[in-house]
Amino acid sequence: MKNVGLSSLRALNLSLMLFAGSIGVAGLSGCATVGKDFAASRVMDLKIGETTQNQVREMFGQPWRMGMEDGRHTWTYGKYKYSLFGPAETEDLVIRFDNNGIVRSYTFNTSKK
Repeated sequence: MKNVGLSSLRALNLSLMLFAGSIGVAGLSGCATVGKDFAASRVMDLKIGETTQNQVREMFGQPWRMGMEDGRHTWTYGKYKYSLFGPAETEDLVIRFDNNGIVRSYTFNTSKK
């Protein structure tokens, strides 16, 4: 019985060391990415008062986040890449729709040059 317990303990220790090692390697890379890619080049195709939610979905895909602002639907597209060893690269697009599902306004921000 003692050998089975000792063997299990060794396997657990090995698993914990491998897990800690993988966390350490990820930490050494010093970067994290949140969100997902979207076609930022298509932002200028948005037309306030004309572009529909279906057209937005065709241009940019499924939004990363959906929410409400002043009782109206908002969709957010964004990708945020942070690094300990270099500047952050961020892009986000927030689209606000009217009650008929038409683009009411949008905001696009990027840290890329």
